[in-house]
Amino acid sequence: MSSLPDSMPRHGARVSLVKRVASAESLVRKMAQPDIVLAILRIALAVPFWRSGILKWDGFLRLNDTAVYLFSQEFTLHLPGGPYPFPAPEVVAFLSGCGEVVLPVLLVLGLGTRFAALGLFLMTVVIQITVPDGWPIHLTWAAMALALMRHGPGRLSLDHPIARISCSGARPT
Repeated sequence: MSSLPDSMPRHGARVSLVKRVASAESLVRKMAQPDIVLAILRIALAVPFWRSGILKWDGFLRLNDTAVYLFSQEFTLHLPGGPYPFPAPEVVAFLSGCGEVVLPVLLVLGLGTRFAALGLFLMTVVIQITVPDGWPIHLTWAAMALALMRHGPGRLSLDHPIARISCSGARPT
């Protein structure tokens, strides 16, 4: 007769539970393939910047008045001793608008991914200094950008075949 109460799990039940957890974990790991994760991460980071960027333009290289107004009248840099107005707000609005359109396109294509992610990371830092209360979403953007800077675009990108071609061309014959 066993000395364990009937409510205590037996060794076989514990082993079965461990196997089920391991099986479920394996399934989750298979679903989260690195190349797919990196592609989704690139798109997830690109979308909010793209959406903000397209709102700043009235036409090709023509900023709308709202974008310039925001950088000259509404947005300020919350630094020690501040807040301070943006220097050269027209230039900053133009560069911001360009970055918010070009860098997301590069990310989605997976072209110059690490540099595009670096650009969006730096923009995120400036956005955080401008809108300090937005830190929860800014932290998310920063984490996504840092992950892409560290891990690169994955195989589902234009960077991947370019790197393969450059590496094969660099080998001595």
